[in-house]
Amino acid sequence: MNALDWLKHPTLIAIAVPASIAILVLGLVLGPWLLARMPEDYFVREQRPSRVDGNLGHKLLVALRAVGGGLLIALGVAMLVLPGQGVLTMMAGLALLPFPGKRALELKLMRTRGVRKLVTAIRRKAGKPPLQLEAH
Repeated sequence: MNALDWLKHPTLIAIAVPASIAILVLGLVLGPWLLARMPEDYFVREQRPSRVDGNLGHKLLVALRAVGGGLLIALGVAMLVLPGQGVLTMMAGLALLPFPGKRALELKLMRTRGVRKLVTAIRRKAGKPPLQLEAH
């Protein structure tokens, strides 16, 4: 099977292309909005322990976040060959999923020069201070 065989399926294209465009636009709108609202000490403050004994509403929210994160990762992988921002979509999916080492992965990504520069510019435009990546 050829990697481009999906191009022979017009129904798949009719679904995938608008979905990719919608996720792109949503990411361009929601990404800066969320970054501007993130507390500046998000990466240096003490992490809250996860609630194991949460009520039904909390458990439902955790399940929805996991499903949404998995869906975004799957869509991101598809966007590696379809129109859209696959890597950004996969990163958004990872942000929703709870897994060991998540904070370390987020910090490593945020310490990348290009990412840090972009996030700082977005926050500056929103009138917010840069995110703290080191404890003071």
